[in-house]
Amino acid sequence: MQNLNIYILAIESSCDDTSCAILHNDMVLANITANQKIHEQYGGVVPELASRDHQKNIVPVVNAALKKANIKIDQLSAIAVTIGPGLMGSLLVGLSFAKSLSMAIAIPLIEVNHMQGHILAHFIKENNEQNFPSFPFLCLTVSGGHTQLVKVNEHLNFEILGSTIDDAVGEAFDKAAKILGLPYPGGPLIDKLAKEGDSTKFKFAASHVPGFDYSFSGIKTSFLYFIQNNLQKNENFVKENIADICASYQAHLIQVLLKNVKALLKETGITQLAIAGGVSANSELRKQVKDLETELKIQTFIPKFEYCTDNAAMIGITAYYKLLNNDLGSLSSVPQARMSL
Repeated sequence: MQNLNIYILAIESSCDDTSCAILHNDMVLANITANQKIHEQYGGVVPELASRDHQKNIVPVVNAALKKANIKIDQLSAIAVTIGPGLMGSLLVGLSFAKSLSMAIAIPLIEVNHMQGHILAHFIKENNEQNFPSFPFLCLTVSGGHTQLVKVNEHLNFEILGSTIDDAVGEAFDKAAKILGLPYPGGPLIDKLAKEGDSTKFKFAASHVPGFDYSFSGIKTSFLYFIQNNLQKNENFVKENIADICASYQAHLIQVLLKNVKALLKETGITQLAIAGGVSANSELRKQVKDLETELKIQTFIPKFEYCTDNAAMIGITAYYKLLNNDLGSLSSVPQARMSL
């Protein structure tokens, strides 16, 4: 692996961020992301508007990544792209661009599963002093659309041991933020407000699901009723208690997540734990996962903030391992809104 001289251009456009990364083998040379602000006024991502912004952003983002990496197009070994899961229109923009570049300069196309990318973000190399998870390890993958407990046996060998049966934890954060009247995206704002609140002041309903699966639909509903009932008693309830509400609700969601994590680590004997996905940027989750090192005598891995949210570097590192396995894509491939791990 050390003697390879592979340059990969990776594109991520599964939702509302347009991202391009350049990797030299497993080392990131550039990771450029254009965020879309237009969705804030609608309180969530509008798929058609996301697709249009991807069309506007993709060429400037690719050019910026090539410039930062100081790489010319004719040096590229392969082009990687997210094929799913995600918004169809958004995926189509990235895939169409990747196919065109693949044909234009005659380099292989590599299709990447977005959720595999989140997990393998832990292997993105920035320097020679990094520690990486050893196999097998358990990864708690938490995002707006997914909540999964994944046993990672090898770089491209994944086994789902638990997942949500309805809504994802990211949706539970976003829905609560909307109920509280917080602007989009609400998850980071709940995290920020929670820092000033009392996490023990309010209690919320817990879900009871067999095995290591999750359910957040009932928790969302209980939060809605909790707010409605208290507003009937005091119309200023939210305004007067916003920090305590956020702290208590956030603590409850994290408790639900980590309960299954702890049980699964004990049952399997796995001593390596990683977190991945957009919600892994939550400061309280990161703190509590780090605390598990002492409590359970395990080793934990927490990605840099820039590799938690959607980014092309995670697509590039996944493509790197797929290229080593000669797992190449096809110019006849189509985007997939839903995709198994």
